This record gives sequence, structure tokens and C-alpha cells, in this order.
Amino acid sequence: MTPDRPIPPVGMDAIRTEGLTKHYDVGFWRRRPYVALDGLTLRVGQGEVFGFLGPNGAGKTTTLKLLMQLIYPTAGHAEILGKAVGDLSVRRRIGYLPENPYFYDNLTGEELLVYFARVFGYSSSEGRQRATRLLDEVGIGAERRFALRRYSKGMIQRVGIAQALINDPELVFLDEPMSGLDPLGRHEVRELILRLRDRGCTVFFSSHVLSDAEALCSRVAILTKGRLAAAGSLDELIAFQAGGWVVVVSGMAEETLNRVRHRIVSANRLGDGRFSLELSPSTRPEPLIADLATSGVRVVSLNPLRTTLEDVFIDHVRAASGEREVVKKTS
Repeated sequence: MTPDRPIPPVGMDAIRTEGLTKHYDVGFWRRRPYVALDGLTLRVGQGEVFGFLGPNGAGKTTTLKLLMQLIYPTAGHAEILGKAVGDLSVRRRIGYLPENPYFYDNLTGEELLVYFARVFGYSSSEGRQRATRLLDEVGIGAERRFALRRYSKGMIQRVGIAQALINDPELVFLDEPMSGLDPLGRHEVRELILRLRDRGCTVFFSSHVLSDAEALCSRVAILTKGRLAAAGSLDELIAFQAGGWVVVVSGMAEETLNRVRHRIVSANRLGDGRFSLELSPSTRPEPLIADLATSGVRVVSLNPLRTTLEDVFIDHVRAASGEREVVKKTS
């Protein structure tokens, strides 16, 4: 039987932090504070996939541990589903995957999930049903009957994701969920996150793999050196307007290149008659492509130059480090 869950008020934030701060005392002879998280104020709406991004050591895991009350803040406070962090009624409604999950390695994957289901109050039979369904979803087959000590890192990660979902949470926290996964596993976890979003679950995941965030998230926050550097939707953070064009062509002779050189910004030789031609934002690619076609040149690809999430991320990280060089736009 599924535990009773109160329905959250419409429009309520799934996660809210105000000035959340964590200091650690470091040093041996002379203790001094190390600021792991500095005044984090953040809102995460219900039903969104929210990416919490930052380089290693930025404070992402510290934030998640504070939200899970595995550690306690030096200052500030946080709420989950409209209640204070640590409220017991909220615990039934959330799931959590730590960065480096560690489980009882004498249990099988199936036994572990049944155990967690029983902790949430499900019967043995329903626990087994949930375990079977989730292990199928995360791609654990016959290995579910093996002891966890025989699992690879990627398999442990898959089981960890399954245990975070055993109670059908309204809100799930995933700390580096793609860690240790091969390309197929990454694709499957992406699909799983999108299915969670489609059923109305809020997904808050930390990562430094920016392609995952760009593919999955409605909004992101960038954390660097314990401080919030930027937050918003991808449309707000990234300028998707074309900043020029890159045309890759093949079969272009040197005389053809010399003839069109005044119409392009640069040409990079790729080998065997293949070139990458960069056009300015004010130059439309269609006339050049038509001109090249009359000379027997084949167009391989046409791509706009645009700012990416990686560009935005690197700009903010470098700014926090005192570096001011501009990140070149990439295609």
C-alpha cells in the first residue's frame, strides 16, 4: 500500500533556500574557516528538471547534504515541498542518490531494493514488484540476483538510481547521476529523467557534464567557489541567435577557395579537399553555397555559431577565478 502523501499547494516551490551557508574549520595548529557554501538563495519549481552545475569543489555536494540534513548549515535555512528541511512527513516524498553510493554488498540488487521498499512501509510482495519494475527501468537484468560486491561502478550507480525511486517520490535529488555510466547507461538515465518529469516529478541533479544539463533541464544554476554565479532558464542564460555560420565542404579546389576568400572570415583545411569555412553573422550562407555548387563543390554541413551552456559555464568559472578572457563561441 502506498503511504498517504499530502498534495502540495499549487505554485509552491519544490525547493527553497535562503542564504544557505556552510563553513568548515580547517587547519591543525591554527583553525580557520573554509567556506564550502556562501549564502545560497535558490528556488526550484515543482515538476521541473533543474540542473545544479559547477566544477569539482564548487559546493554542489555540500548543498545536497544540507538539503538531506546529513550536515547542518552555519547560517540560512531551506525548505523542501513547503516544509522545513528534516520534516519527517517530507522524507516519504523524496528520493536521494548520493555522489558515491555505498550499500550492503552482501545483499543482491533485488534484496537491497526490497529492503528500502520495506523501510518506506510497503509489503514484501509490493516491495518485490517495485524492485522488479525499477531494476528493469535502470537496465539491471540477471545481475539483480548477484551480490552487490560483484557489481561494477556503473551497475552500483544504476541500483542507486533505482533505490532513489523506490517510493515514487515527488522530488528526487541525484548527485552526479551519470557518474560511472557508459554511453548506453547515460542515454537510459536521460530517458528515465524525462519520464519522471512527464509524470510530474521534480528532478534536482548536480553535474559537471554540461551536455546532460543542456539536453534535460528547463532551468539551471551555476555554482562556483561556493557562490551562486548564475541561475535561470537556458533561454535566459544562452543567446541562441546565430553568431555566424560554419560551412564544411568537400571537393574544393584551391582556385575556388581563392575566389570566395573575400566572402568568408576564415578557412581551415581539413584535408583531401575538405575545408571548414567560417562566415560572419551578416553574411547569408545560401548565396555562397549556390556559388560553390556551380563549381562542383559539395556541401557536407552547415551549422550556426552560437553560445553554448559550456561557454556560459566557463565564463562564470573564469570570472570567479579572476580570469577575464572571453570564451570563443563554438559551433
